[in-house]
Amino acid sequence: MSKKVLIAVVGPTGIGKTKLAISLAQHFNTEILSADSRQFYTEMSIGTAVPSKEELQAAPHHFIQHKSIHESYSVGDFERDALLLLENLFKTRDILIMVGGSGLYVDAVVDGLDDFPEVDAEIRIALNTKLKEEGLQALQKELKIADPQYYQKVDSENPHRLIRALEICRGTGRPYSTFLGSEKASRPFKTVYLGITADRDVIYGRINKRVDQMIENGLLEEAKNLYAHKSRNALLTVGYRELFAYFDGKCDLDFAIEEIKKNTRRFAKRQLTWYRKNESILWVQHDAPLEEIIEKLQHRIQTVENA
Repeated sequence: MSKKVLIAVVGPTGIGKTKLAISLAQHFNTEILSADSRQFYTEMSIGTAVPSKEELQAAPHHFIQHKSIHESYSVGDFERDALLLLENLFKTRDILIMVGGSGLYVDAVVDGLDDFPEVDAEIRIALNTKLKEEGLQALQKELKIADPQYYQKVDSENPHRLIRALEICRGTGRPYSTFLGSEKASRPFKTVYLGITADRDVIYGRINKRVDQMIENGLLEEAKNLYAHKSRNALLTVGYRELFAYFDGKCDLDFAIEEIKKNTRRFAKRQLTWYRKNESILWVQHDAPLEEIIEKLQHRIQTVENA
């Protein structure tokens, strides 16, 4: 019986992961699991760069807009649901594809989540109060002192990530990073990481262009329709948070758009930092010919299967 292989397509935001994943799915006649935590929600389309109708029809996709922003959906929930789906799909497929920019979510499926202790729920309430009263910078400052190692790689613009780390720091008296890197979970499949990269100027240029396209496609109206729910965890994210500040009268629209670009570029930099610690990733240039990528990928798959 053939060994089961999961191809994890990773890389910075805006680099072309969706397009490549679809091409690979067509080549291997298989299906795609999205591990992009921003694309899970039905109400968020433009700001999360959800695949177009044509792209969704080009290959079967899973975990795209399957939840509402009013539902709680954690990385642990995703890990459970993704593993169940993989088990089912691998009954008829030898190769499946997972694509996403959320490194934590990809790692959860491949290696399992780290084991964190339970902490007092009041700590999270206190941290949320601090966020509301003192702002994001106050959380960033506290984490930088409490756990400088994790602060260097966390998405520091994501209050949900900051609060999660800080509640562990406060609740245990230990840095959040000391709980990371526990023994990897056993999986009934092999994983091949395929990373897409480019020079920094190319990545940043693609991001700036995509943000302009999002605005042109109606991101402002989408954010306006979601403004009443701006405190939901799903909306504490780049692309929406900046426009909510504009609606609050804290800045003008041009400034808000430039902030989206700047914060997205920072996010891409953190994504690359996250992935480059993984020495098993097969890196390819964003403009490499598909035939070349497939040839390298098949060689890597054979190597992993024979290991």
